[in-house]
Amino acid sequence: MIQVENLVKTHHRGDVEIPVLRGVTCSIPRGKFTFIVGPSGSGKSTLLYLLGALDEPTSGRIEVDGRDIAAMTDGERDLFRRQEVGFIFQSFNLISNLDAIDNVLVPYIPLGTSGERRESAETLLRQVGLGHRLDHRPAHLSGGEQQRVAIARALLKRPSLILADEPTGELDSKTGAEIFGYLRQLQADNGATVVTVTHDHRYIRPDDHVLEIGDGVIVRSSVHAAS
Repeated sequence: MIQVENLVKTHHRGDVEIPVLRGVTCSIPRGKFTFIVGPSGSGKSTLLYLLGALDEPTSGRIEVDGRDIAAMTDGERDLFRRQEVGFIFQSFNLISNLDAIDNVLVPYIPLGTSGERRESAETLLRQVGLGHRLDHRPAHLSGGEQQRVAIARALLKRPSLILADEPTGELDSKTGAEIFGYLRQLQADNGATVVTVTHDHRYIRPDDHVLEIGDGVIVRSSVHAAS
């Protein structure tokens, strides 16, 4: 589904160039879980944001179903993100004065939220175990419950690609395992490709695809989780 070729990303601080990705080449298979792992500062999140067209590479190609998203116009990238990509972040990014259903519907509020879409949001929240918390605002939800709202929000559009940046980083291990359980079940139901940045190898299964980054390059690509 995704082919990355010689991807370079360099930040500039004044006249100083700071290389983050130094020529990443890799493939990400369709319909599987891919985990991006590596030490802090290795470029994991940068690669994830580039895959989701949240940032632009300095050079290189990112092909998604044969389309080079690095070569898209701003409008095309906006459409790609809105229609095809679901984002899940460590910080949840929920709106404090909205209840769970409306937080799931946030991406559609500017366009209007139909009754059918609201029903879909409620169904997703029930699927992640929040049927009894539909009208609760973030302040009255636990961290795990807030992350489940964020997962439902990401999946409402039925994206072909789900990108998660340390989605359990703020959660204890038990809640983190529950979050990945829900995410895997919903992924299986929808057939989406999931790419997750994580520092915790406990959530990786033996048949998952693993990309390990070190110093801005891929140092290992494997279908077996690290021990």
